[in-house]
Amino acid sequence: MFKKVLVAEDMDSINLAVAAVLQNLDIDQVEHAQYCDKAWLLAKKAIQDKEPFQLLICDLSFKHDHHTENIGSGKELINLLKQEDPNIKVLVNTIEDHPHTVRSLWDSGHIDAYVCKDRNGMRDLQEAILALNDGQQYNSESIEAVLKKDNLLFLGNWEIEMLKAVATGLTQEEIQEDFKNRNISPSSKSSIEKRLKELREEFGANTTPHLIGILKDLKII
Repeated sequence: MFKKVLVAEDMDSINLAVAAVLQNLDIDQVEHAQYCDKAWLLAKKAIQDKEPFQLLICDLSFKHDHHTENIGSGKELINLLKQEDPNIKVLVNTIEDHPHTVRSLWDSGHIDAYVCKDRNGMRDLQEAILALNDGQQYNSESIEAVLKKDNLLFLGNWEIEMLKAVATGLTQEEIQEDFKNRNISPSSKSSIEKRLKELREEFGANTTPHLIGILKDLKII
């Protein structure tokens, strides 16, 4: 069984529940961090001390407060930590279940389990830890259902570039010119306008600003 676990979670109630699961599994070397920056520092120190964490249990969303944070999301923390320590197992424990979020994390190759915070969340968390300890991967049933959808939406690099440009306030004409200058194809205004319309429909957004807000909430852009 894992001996040393790092939990990156900002909600006290969830931290208590996770701690109970870990205690039930006789895992007593546990560090909790309510900020991604603190989790990163704890992980770095453990690596330097040649006693790295074996498992990271990480949320994706962290509520911002008066603290200034360099690492703003669980996804960013996971990517940084996996670059520093490729051997660490990563268990995502989150309420976020949008298909793009789930698929992009699995496609990154940086996670080993994805547990959804729902009524069965703590049960699934324990099952996930046991599976990872046995060298397996794990998804909650609800996440498996998301991944099996035929209409699973995935945004490519072109769409991400376009949406980031929109988010910075560029007009479609300005995006067209920028894409032409950077040899990004397609670059026509009609292609940009058409895809934005499709994405508004796919994400249930009433307007383009509404779409950008949804994608930011999902940490897609």
